[in-house]
Amino acid sequence: MKFTDGFWHLRPGVTANYAQEAYDIAPAQTPDGDGIVVHAPSQRIESRGNVLNRALLTVTLSSPLEGVVRVRIEHHQGAHRSPGFALATEPGAATVHTDDAGASLVTGGLTARIGKGAPWDLSFSRAGRRLTGSGHKSVGHMALAADAPVTVGPAGVAGYTETGLAPSRTYVHEQLDLDVGELIYGLGERFGAFVKNGQAIDIWNADGGTSSELSYKNVPFYLSSRGYGVLVNQPEHVSFEVGSEAVERVQFSTAGEALEYLVFDGPTPRDVIDRYTRLTGRPPVVPAWSYGLWLSTSFTTDYDEQTVNSFVDGMRERDIPLSVFHFDCFWMREFNWTDLEWDSRTFPDPEGMLARLHDDKDLRVCVWINPYIAQRGRMFAEAVEAGYLVKRADGTVWQWDMWQAGMGLVDFTNPDARAWFKDRLREVIRQGVDALKTDFGERVPTDVVWHDGSSPQTMHNLYTQLYNEAVWEVLLEERGQGEAVLFSRSATAGGQTMPVHWGGDNSSTYVSMAETLRGGLSLASSGFGYWSHDIGGFEGTPDPGVFKRWLAFGLLSSHSRLHGSTSYRVPWAFDDEAVAVTKRFAELKNTLMPYLYTAGADAAASGVSVARPMFFEFPEDPAVGYLDRQYMLGEDLLIAPVMSADGVVDFYLPAGTWTSLLTGERVEGGRWVRETHGFDTLPVYVRPGAVIPRGARSDCPDYDFLDGLVLDVYPSADEIDTNVDVVTAEGRRVTFRVTGSGDSATTDGATVHVHR
Repeated sequence: MKFTDGFWHLRPGVTANYAQEAYDIAPAQTPDGDGIVVHAPSQRIESRGNVLNRALLTVTLSSPLEGVVRVRIEHHQGAHRSPGFALATEPGAATVHTDDAGASLVTGGLTARIGKGAPWDLSFSRAGRRLTGSGHKSVGHMALAADAPVTVGPAGVAGYTETGLAPSRTYVHEQLDLDVGELIYGLGERFGAFVKNGQAIDIWNADGGTSSELSYKNVPFYLSSRGYGVLVNQPEHVSFEVGSEAVERVQFSTAGEALEYLVFDGPTPRDVIDRYTRLTGRPPVVPAWSYGLWLSTSFTTDYDEQTVNSFVDGMRERDIPLSVFHFDCFWMREFNWTDLEWDSRTFPDPEGMLARLHDDKDLRVCVWINPYIAQRGRMFAEAVEAGYLVKRADGTVWQWDMWQAGMGLVDFTNPDARAWFKDRLREVIRQGVDALKTDFGERVPTDVVWHDGSSPQTMHNLYTQLYNEAVWEVLLEERGQGEAVLFSRSATAGGQTMPVHWGGDNSSTYVSMAETLRGGLSLASSGFGYWSHDIGGFEGTPDPGVFKRWLAFGLLSSHSRLHGSTSYRVPWAFDDEAVAVTKRFAELKNTLMPYLYTAGADAAASGVSVARPMFFEFPEDPAVGYLDRQYMLGEDLLIAPVMSADGVVDFYLPAGTWTSLLTGERVEGGRWVRETHGFDTLPVYVRPGAVIPRGARSDCPDYDFLDGLVLDVYPSADEIDTNVDVVTAEGRRVTFRVTGSGDSATTDGATVHVHR
């Protein structure tokens, strides 16, 4: 949200109370341990008379974790207090030093320094190098006059629009400096420009597809190319102006009387993500079978058990490895979503069908759900009678007809409602369902009353967390740690603890393919470890070229699903070459499972995503900062999806000798490369000196990775002496020491293949 009119003026109706000086600074005890409290008046205090009729901002510095500084800015402390996100704090990580010029809070390698007096000066540094800071007119309490315009979305149903941000008359903002050449990433899954500089971004979950500024997964966390990160610790609407109001600064603001943010030290992007996910939660290990190919019924298509069998048998007859079959919405009867009851007209024997898919077809099964309860479904009357649905202020149930006729919303702040919904899900799991697709969770109204008294503004973004937590708990309880997996669309900070997430409703075009990848790279920059997308696009039917190019991209993502809206996504519906491409890349992915599953285990240990932006691996290379049409899959594989009808693809290789995984061709890096590819290839390059563990099976993803394991050693200018980890499907980590030269290498317990 913008408050100013250029550099000198405020917008009409806006009154600003900026922190003009650090009037007094004192050590203090905080819930995080040793901290600093600063009182900052809205005018420089030069006489006793200046203390009257004056706003005073209280700024508290503390450290919830080594290498992390928490900053809390408060105007009126008796106002509504945001609950923040669930953080796994480790108090006592900081020391405080005071002197005549101010005070410092030191935690790990990060120092927050507040200077005494005017102008306001709060800086963050590492080893004497300033990372960012808050200066003159950075910290402010902004008041809007009663007749001042308030930024809201377009007109719609009362209390809700896709962009309907809760209006307020008071806001608190902070501005942190941007350095020359500094780039900002993250802020959730965003489909616009990968580098966020110059953008205005609202953290407000919405069902907007992949071709707009809206996002299903809004995370108020950004990652800087200068080796630090910032989380605004508020699940309410947060507005970011990333060099788009004050071009030298990142501004973030939120409604009300207080704002809290945390600064995370690096120095590398990996270090920042490690600290961020230590606080907000790590992505867990997901089962090896989930990495295989998922096939869906698609959304509005007609299907029954015979149709499902024709799809599954068709994949088997064509020797295409398939791991999971997904039933989308119409496994339930129309107008009844979500009643969690199979449509008996189409599926008269669901338990038998699920057993046949498991036993005869060797498949796992996923079904679609959402937290919206249709009036005609069996669960609605039960939920109303028990008080399990979100209510309006007058005590009636909140309902509308968008999506499902007369639908209500499960109130997950009510423990009894949460338990009731979980019990209904448990019935589905015990029928033989292995995974759940948790769709929606973004369309959450603000003109409602929550059971636990939560602010509607807080619950709008936080709802998805409670929804997914309830479902995740059922899967953990019924399937166990390491077997639980979701396929989720909406999220906020902390959502990475309940994987997997997919990229929402894209279109069946090359352009949408590119925007989908940008969304995944932004999500990886926001602490999410796994990510998928609808191969071929969701809306419309892709032409065979788009579908085949997307197959290679989708099967070189952490998770891979064939899914669409109005048409099937079985490859033979396109052409024979699509069948061959599906088989080729599904088998390739299965042979890479020792490498990919280990990358997933590393994501669970560090928070670093399986598929990640180039700057994660090459933070010192200035050429990678804007790259959003290629990515690293794990540490050592560079993927550049082909997003053109003519097969031409431009990509950048960092310095060194890179080797094509598919052809063995060597290419010198430190430059841009242009290649032309058929549908059965794309640029997949192995990092210089990498050792890639390859499995012996291509027919499935869940097998004994150590049986027939081959360690592929790629050229390097240096002698080889490295440790290579392989995490088995059962979770056992085995380390192989590989030694040798560019011509030969050895290890114990595995075959070594040297690419000369």
